Amino acid sequence: MKTLLRLIALVLMLPSISPAADAPLTFNDPKPHRYELTGRASQIDPRTRPHPEIDFVFEKDGKPADVENASVDTRVPPQGKLVIWLMGYSAPLVERVNSYGLHAIRVHYANSWFGKLGNAAPPGDTQFLGNIRLEAATGEDFSPVVDIPKPDGLMERALQFVKWLAQTNPPGHWDYFLTADHQALRWDRVIIAGASHGATTATRFAKYQRVDRVVMFCGPRDQTETWQALPSATPANRFFGFSHVLDGGWTGHHYDRSWAMLGLQQFGPIVNVDQAQPPYGNTRRLITDAEVKNDPRRAHSSVVPGGAAVKDVNGKYLHEAVWRYLFTQPVDQVGQAVEK
Repeated sequence: MKTLLRLIALVLMLPSISPAADAPLTFNDPKPHRYELTGRASQIDPRTRPHPEIDFVFEKDGKPADVENASVDTRVPPQGKLVIWLMGYSAPLVERVNSYGLHAIRVHYANSWFGKLGNAAPPGDTQFLGNIRLEAATGEDFSPVVDIPKPDGLMERALQFVKWLAQTNPPGHWDYFLTADHQALRWDRVIIAGASHGATTATRFAKYQRVDRVVMFCGPRDQTETWQALPSATPANRFFGFSHVLDGGWTGHHYDRSWAMLGLQQFGPIVNVDQAQPPYGNTRRLITDAEVKNDPRRAHSSVVPGGAAVKDVNGKYLHEAVWRYLFTQPVDQVGQAVEK
């Protein structure tokens, strides 16, 4: 009896583990369809605070500015991966992400600092913007020029939103992305993605926190900073980039510089998707020279599904296969290393 009691005590001391923690995710929805959900960050978590000093507020022009978005399609077999999108809500993007069997959320976190501090780096400080990005993402003290507490950072906002979704939308099984005690996200099941400013923060965050994958549209940049070469919690083969060659970030050699500092040349050459077929040699560095009427601004946005994206003669998006590749290509399939 004493032995049995000792065994029971030992079991009770073990960390809480969900019986289905590593089981494949499945849906059991009596009325399967695509769910689109919204919630306000300030209502989901009362600890949140606005930061008007960096133009980060809950209301603007009399309208809510802290709306968060989520979507999942229970008609599609789930991959058990959660995409966290770091830019403004993009319906064409999340519709495609859901069609791949991925859950998706866009959170409202303290990212408005860029308009105030984007050009404020002191001479010689090659970590200035990267440290601000990391504080905005984590809510931890990485930068002396901003004060972003944990409830207003990306990590905590995403956690609280997913916890709310798990209660609000049971058919979506959002709890699959929570640890057994619901105190953290399962970051190993998260795809962090963004465009431009969002791509750069996604990349900086993934250097700090291991995630399943990083999708970088028209980015990352941060000009002459060096954080891209720091040791990375997320292995380099899990970073995927896609940019247009007329984008100022490309012609200014910001994107290709960042890709090289991330070590993506280990997995294949830069491939023009308009001259190749999937899986593009399993490379991580994709570009396009599709027709954008020589407009750098359109080029910048053209790599993401939406109004600026390029269509073929039949009116269909030209880069459907590229978007699917970026979000679903197996990370262990890589191309041949090149020098640069």
